[in-house]
Amino acid sequence: MITSKSKTLKFAFNKSLPVLFGYLFLASAFGIMLYDAGYNWMWAIFMSVLVYAGSGQFLLVSLLSSAAPISTVAMMTLFVNSRHMFYGLSYVEKFKKGGWRYPFMIFTLTDETYSVNTSFSKVPEGVDEVHARYLIGLFDHLYWIAGSVIGAVAGQLIPIDFTGIDFSMTALFVVIFIDQMRAAKSKLPGIIGLVCGIICLFIFGADGFLLPCLILTVALLSALKPIFQIKEVK
Repeated sequence: MITSKSKTLKFAFNKSLPVLFGYLFLASAFGIMLYDAGYNWMWAIFMSVLVYAGSGQFLLVSLLSSAAPISTVAMMTLFVNSRHMFYGLSYVEKFKKGGWRYPFMIFTLTDETYSVNTSFSKVPEGVDEVHARYLIGLFDHLYWIAGSVIGAVAGQLIPIDFTGIDFSMTALFVVIFIDQMRAAKSKLPGIIGLVCGIICLFIFGADGFLLPCLILTVALLSALKPIFQIKEVK
């Protein structure tokens, strides 16, 4: 199939738009928090380019403010972002086809980028799927960098109370989840994930439910995979 660079670029940009609006708000909240901790906009760029871990960056600001040792920073970052290992496993083969883009595609596979990637299994005619997934990761990363700088500058120049701004990311996940449920042939995987999340939330609490939820969801979906395959054949 002959692919078009312009079609691929347009497809990737359109797919990344929900993340754009979410990241501008959430990254701005990070930038504001970073400024309040005593770091200027240059540090916002530095951390967003090299760390790019969303919740991990919010945690890093708190750890830096409390002068935590590097060992604590490393362990906490591992725990907070360990869920990304589950994301990566499902895209190893697809990303390997990206060649030189492969390491960057892994680096930019955040929660939101993963959600966008899972929102489509096929691409329109003329779109290079591998390059589109690379561009989605690139766009999302640029959105986060831009948002963090905007927040850091805004925190310095505009005396506004930004309390609750981080809820924008929760809203983004809800929208993406609803969109995926509407497009999916089988609603069962989404229902399983939702039920697992509720159960783990009650058992482990808001701060520790995510990793157990992912493990339980993956285990159940793996066990039920033959059933899903039978339904797809039918």
